Amino acid sequence: MAWIMSGKVAYSHFVIPDTLAAPAKVVGMASRKSPFFNTATTLGKIVAFFGVSALCGVLAAGMLIPAASVAGSSAAIGMDFFDALPAELKQEPLSQPSKVVAKDGTQLATFYAENRTPVPIDKISQNMQDAIVSIEDERFYQHNGVDLRGIARAAAHNLTSSSQQGASTLTQQYVNNVLINAAFLKGADKSDITYSGTKNMADKLREAKLAISVEKEFTKKEILQGYLNLVLFSGTTYGVEAAAERYFSVHAKDLNIPQSAMLAGMVQRPNTFDPIKNPELTLKRRNTVLAAMLKTDSITQAEYDKAVKTKLGLKTKTLKSGCVAASHANYFCDYVAHLILKDPAYGKTKADRENLLYRGGLTIKTTLDPRLQKEAEKETKKSIPAGDSSNMGAAIVTIEPGTGNILAMAQNKKYGAAPDDSSYTTYNFNVGRDMGGTNGFQGGSTMKPYTTLAWLEDGRKMSDVVDASRDNYPASFHWKASCTPKGYVTVDGGYPVGNFSKGYKKRMTVDYGLYWSINTATVKEASELDLCKIADVTKRVGLLDASTGKPLTGTNPSFVIGSKPITPMAQATAFATFANKGEYCENRALESVTDAAGNSYKVPGISCEQVIEPGVIDSLNGTLKRIAGTRVAKGTISQQIGGKTGTNNSASSTWFVGYTTGMATAAWTGRFDGNAKIAGELINGQRYDNPDSSTLASPLWMGYTKDVIDYYPAESLGKAPKKSDSGDSNSSDTSGNDNGDNGDNG
Repeated sequence: MAWIMSGKVAYSHFVIPDTLAAPAKVVGMASRKSPFFNTATTLGKIVAFFGVSALCGVLAAGMLIPAASVAGSSAAIGMDFFDALPAELKQEPLSQPSKVVAKDGTQLATFYAENRTPVPIDKISQNMQDAIVSIEDERFYQHNGVDLRGIARAAAHNLTSSSQQGASTLTQQYVNNVLINAAFLKGADKSDITYSGTKNMADKLREAKLAISVEKEFTKKEILQGYLNLVLFSGTTYGVEAAAERYFSVHAKDLNIPQSAMLAGMVQRPNTFDPIKNPELTLKRRNTVLAAMLKTDSITQAEYDKAVKTKLGLKTKTLKSGCVAASHANYFCDYVAHLILKDPAYGKTKADRENLLYRGGLTIKTTLDPRLQKEAEKETKKSIPAGDSSNMGAAIVTIEPGTGNILAMAQNKKYGAAPDDSSYTTYNFNVGRDMGGTNGFQGGSTMKPYTTLAWLEDGRKMSDVVDASRDNYPASFHWKASCTPKGYVTVDGGYPVGNFSKGYKKRMTVDYGLYWSINTATVKEASELDLCKIADVTKRVGLLDASTGKPLTGTNPSFVIGSKPITPMAQATAFATFANKGEYCENRALESVTDAAGNSYKVPGISCEQVIEPGVIDSLNGTLKRIAGTRVAKGTISQQIGGKTGTNNSASSTWFVGYTTGMATAAWTGRFDGNAKIAGELINGQRYDNPDSSTLASPLWMGYTKDVIDYYPAESLGKAPKKSDSGDSNSSDTSGNDNGDNGDNG
């Protein structure tokens, strides 16, 4: 626990014995409405009086008051029941908010069911201590947990008056709050929890015995501290520190007399005495507390006269829970929440994990770099504003080669659900549906490097010449696929292949075909290879079919030129493998997770594996760095970069995935609500007749990368192919057009 006194951990929430872990539902409510139990009737008041007399006798015996003061068989029966009740509250960590922080410790978001910041008693002003004692339990320092005088006084009042008085001491209220808190932590339904006003005699006896036990073990200051850290003030604001900050923007130690009186007055009926909703009622209640403080000599007459004339003086501060309240990195926050809620390390069931996230006081330190995140958010919104009439998405995700750490994750839309406002969405464009995202987007020509890798792993070279003039493969053509039952597959109706631009159906080197992103070249290579081995390359670098969450298969050749849906994060991770000399590293978002008691949870460490030979990667990088450096960056970035463009048939997805040895970034723009064509669409005030990756995705990547690239210094990406490998000496086009993208129909 974060706060300790007298060598003991102060109460927070507790593991209750099994008989108390989930308080039973209040039963027999109908009978309570009978004249015998309805204290609104004269008969009910008489019965209640004798019940209270018996209760006082039992409690007196429980506090070791001489047996002579306990009379009657009802008291004896009550003592048997009283002796059988549990008498110990066992300690657990206090229900506290969890926070998500970036790698530099800056806070990204807070999760809580109860907004609470526990503080020791010396961090709570004496004014506040006096106020709560004066109004809730003026004999707090005299009784032993149960106030028999108070019970008798309340019974006499309730017998002779139409209004009702309670007699629970602060210690009893504290015990009740502990039991409620523990029940919530056990996952009990709200209808199963015994609140004030719904207690039967057994509930009251249990509470009383536990209160007596607490008084024997802890000092008054410790009990008062526990109460003030547990009690509800309003809504989701629990504990005096959170309440002080919520309503006055001060710490609990700095609360003055009128502020303390207002907060102390709220705990009786938090929903009624809400200074924001009911300021007049709250002011009246505050003045009642001030009068009680004067009565108990906690304040002087002069202090009372001054305080009662003041206004409430609110200076409110709102702290919202969850990713929707985060000022930035909302979608990364959402991704982190999914990680916690899906991992059994944080609880056996989802309910257990939610309980831990919202009540466990976790500090979740992540891999996010705020410097990169700031630029990623700026550039995605600049590329396509959130409320743009096109309703298109833009996303950036950056992975660190060699660690798999997620350094940035951003998109143009605002996080949240607003059905009538297209600028909002809860879909995370960077990840798959199982992590709060979409079904992915067709990868277009960003998929072509995987066929090149399979070509190189088959013992071939970038300088090999292929006949890219072939643009049709009949239904009878056998595509080798060793992982299928027949060892090959065919395509019903045949497989026609087109290129984005004319003039590229000819013989060319593999290097040239990849550099100019020629569909017919990549498909020709695939026709000479084993489709299952190409699919195996994608599996090794962590690429999945986003619609199924499973590895890609070699059952249809169209996947080699991008027909399958993938996610930006998976593609950035795969290209980080190219940057890391063929060593694939699993994604990481969590650096450490600890709870309020200092316990650490196991988080995935850096996990990397050599999945492609460095020499093979060097050959690939030689081409990809020319694509990035010459066609996309055009000499504007000093560090050595590699990358690949991509556009699907309708241009509803355009990509550029670029990398250095220090960072790999996927930039994506397109539709997240279908594959409708974007040609002629007004996007950020401009119409594009023939949009491709150079239209939106590449500029998005460039705008972001030029501002962050120096944060992660880079080394060489490998040796480029010889000039003769290009295959066509008249191919020096630096327009950036992606001449070979083709996705939907293969």
